[in-house]
Amino acid sequence: MLDIAEELHRWVEQGREFAVATVVAVGGSAPRQPGAALAVDSDGTAIGSVSGGCVEGAVYDLCVQALEDGRTVTERFGYSDEDAFAVGLTCGGIIDILVTPVRGGVFPAALEAAATGKAAALARIVSGPEELMGRALLVGPDGSYEGKLGGHPELDRTAASETRAMLDAGRTGTVEIGEDGSRCGQPLTLLVESSVPAPRMIVFGAIDFAAALVRVGKFLGYHVTVCDARPVFATPARFPEADEIVVEWPHRYLESTEVDGRTVLCVLTHDAKFDVPLLQAALKLPVAYVGAMGSRRTHEDRNKRLREVGVTELELARLRSPIGLDLGARTPEETALSIGAEIVANRRGGTGLSLTGAHTPIHHDVPREPAGRIGSVA
Repeated sequence: MLDIAEELHRWVEQGREFAVATVVAVGGSAPRQPGAALAVDSDGTAIGSVSGGCVEGAVYDLCVQALEDGRTVTERFGYSDEDAFAVGLTCGGIIDILVTPVRGGVFPAALEAAATGKAAALARIVSGPEELMGRALLVGPDGSYEGKLGGHPELDRTAASETRAMLDAGRTGTVEIGEDGSRCGQPLTLLVESSVPAPRMIVFGAIDFAAALVRVGKFLGYHVTVCDARPVFATPARFPEADEIVVEWPHRYLESTEVDGRTVLCVLTHDAKFDVPLLQAALKLPVAYVGAMGSRRTHEDRNKRLREVGVTELELARLRSPIGLDLGARTPEETALSIGAEIVANRRGGTGLSLTGAHTPIHHDVPREPAGRIGSVA
């Protein structure tokens, strides 16, 4: 639900009643992951998606019904060989949907947190006794929580603890706990949706390729910073879509700013006096991606210089250089696309190869760094 939080937050402020259908579990080649949502208001307006189109009509009807009777329901959709015209996923996957009428409780606060980029996690019961279905807790980064899941006092405390762990990792997914808060009671399944600030993309080098990469980074949901030591080039006029522009020596800025396991660093300066101290620092950091632009000759020379200043072979193995996938790119926009594609492949565990003729899964996320705010990074 938090993937469409900004629009739903506006609906709350406008006093509109609505129901939300949320993907709570997937199997096979499902097009959307847990947390993806479709919402319908009392006027019939719909936003979001749970399947990329396969079952949207049926889910829409479930939302309308939930608005009418106020009930929370679950529904499973899968491909039916017996009836090719039955509502289902043509991709052959299976999705479980939770449909909830949103009327107060912790939902408005959860939507506000997600819409404003604050860290918070929403935990909802998606499997268990019927009377508990859809009950929710809103958990903050300090472990404090609002809402109530059930009658046993330990349930809320255990759920809040499990949810906080998911929030700390920036993950969305399901966890199982006992109805009494233990690990051995009647099982409940919670869908935990984490909302965290957008991941960072730091682009070093205020060149024309950087301007195109800023646009790609924003499209992918990153908070984008451009850093260059030359004030004549690092200007808002040249990078109007950047969230932040920093005039500073790249390695000094990197040493002073905050990064995490979702941060991507793109070094476009291809100038040894900037690149070497910057990459020497960058390759020691626990970031998601470090890429550097340059020809293969530049790459070999840069690696030689990095070894001379003590960068290890293990650290060098992390460097994506020359940066980007082989798309045959020529223009700044094409090059930015190739860099963005490599970042996505690195994050999702993709091969970067054409899907045509391949026998690998289309969707094969790897369990690695957190994905960022829900829906921000695809």
